Amino acid sequence: MTSEQMLAEIREANLTYLMLAQNLIRQDKAEAVYRLGLSEDSAELLGSLSTAQILKLASGNTLLCRFRVDDDMVWNLLTNHTPGNKVGNEATNRLHAGILMASRVSEVL
Repeated sequence: MTSEQMLAEIREANLTYLMLAQNLIRQDKAEAVYRLGLSEDSAELLGSLSTAQILKLASGNTLLCRFRVDDDMVWNLLTNHTPGNKVGNEATNRLHAGILMASRVSEVL
C-alpha cells in the first residue's frame, strides 16, 4: 500500500466514523456517549456539525477515532487470550470488558 493509498483509507475511515457517530448521537446521545467513549461535550459538538463540516473534518490525514482499549486486561478479555490458560467463556469475558470500558467512560464524564 502506498502512502497516498494509506491517506485515502484514513480519510474514508474518518468519514465513516464521523457519519456513524453523528447518527448514533442524533438517535440516542446517552447510548452514543457509551458506545463511542465520547464526552458529553464532544457528542454535543459532533451532533451539531453540518455535512460540510463533517466532510472537512474527514479530509484530514490524521485518524480521528482511536482504540478505547489501552490495557492488557481488556485486550485479554476481548480476545480471550490470557497467557497460560483460557479464563471464562467468550460471552462472560466480553461482558466484563464492556463493564470495564463503560466505567472508564463514566470517569471521563
